[in-house]
Amino acid sequence: MASVTIDQVQKYFGQTHIIKGVSVDIADGEFCVLVGPSGCGKSTLLRMIAGLEEISGGHISIGDRVVNDMPPKERDIAMVFQNYALYPHMTVRDNMAFSLMLARKSKDFIEERVSKAADILGLKALLERFPRQLSGGQRQRVAMGRAIVRDPQVFLFDEPLSNLDAKLRVAMRTEIKELHQRLKTTSIYVTHDQIEAMTMADKIVVMRDGVVEQTGSPLELYDFPANQFVAGFIGSPAMNFIPGTVRGGQVALEGGLALPMPDNARGRAAEGQQVVYGTRPEHIDMAGGGDGVPTEVVVVEPTGADTQVFTKIAGVEVTSIFRERHDFRPGATIRLKPDASRAHLFDATSGKRLAA
Repeated sequence: MASVTIDQVQKYFGQTHIIKGVSVDIADGEFCVLVGPSGCGKSTLLRMIAGLEEISGGHISIGDRVVNDMPPKERDIAMVFQNYALYPHMTVRDNMAFSLMLARKSKDFIEERVSKAADILGLKALLERFPRQLSGGQRQRVAMGRAIVRDPQVFLFDEPLSNLDAKLRVAMRTEIKELHQRLKTTSIYVTHDQIEAMTMADKIVVMRDGVVEQTGSPLELYDFPANQFVAGFIGSPAMNFIPGTVRGGQVALEGGLALPMPDNARGRAAEGQQVVYGTRPEHIDMAGGGDGVPTEVVVVEPTGADTQVFTKIAGVEVTSIFRERHDFRPGATIRLKPDASRAHLFDATSGKRLAA
């Protein structure tokens, strides 16, 4: 195992600047997820760590070795791809053993490694099958088995679950997390799915347009987003954003409505400043009497475990989640009250969170 250090890394494709001075420290044994929208540079960064893309500037180190000019086979990494990349004419056993055969390892050594990986991944009964005889989830396990047998310092995962159906993705992400907990190998995982990032990562790196917006644990990013982009990207359903103006210690909205100032933003916003009020759906409560803000019900979606209610506050659609079951009718007026101790305030121009 080894740590991975990404230091001011740059990447150009011709004149196009793709990766713009990214720096990330990944500790030995850590599960780090690179997440962001399509085109943000996360897969390019992973390929640079693997040695599949040249580095235009900066340094990447695996352990105590700078690997910028080192070929992929010498980096002691193993990569699991989105499309599995299995050899169709080889059995599961031969697919898993192939890299060790190329390295001229002994037959006994190869058999031991393949058997151990097959035990870990539940592939014992499938070793003589060909890829065409396997389901998508089984093929992905074989791809992981092929990586495990090499016993690398670092695992690299490039959106490995994106070709699977929703139910299988949930099962497979649990398997990958369990695998990491067992092997303790440093892992770097690329996805655009923030649910995968939240449930699997020790550390999340949120990227946009080739730069790192924020790095931290899943709950750090969820509870203390650095800016409006991170706040909107992490969390499902997404955080609600309501534009307003700071007036008299409150956030004034259109139509004469006002929301209480978030506790952590007191004294951080100037009178008259244009801001965006952020509140997560589960941090909105029903309010009784004249308390809270009047809202118009648009749609109600019962899911069994909870009820999602879509309303409009000052013309902005807002999502709320209630554990209780409600039977609101579209067009009805209900009063809602965001939890000021868990709400956020963002500068309308820069998008940065205003917090003490």
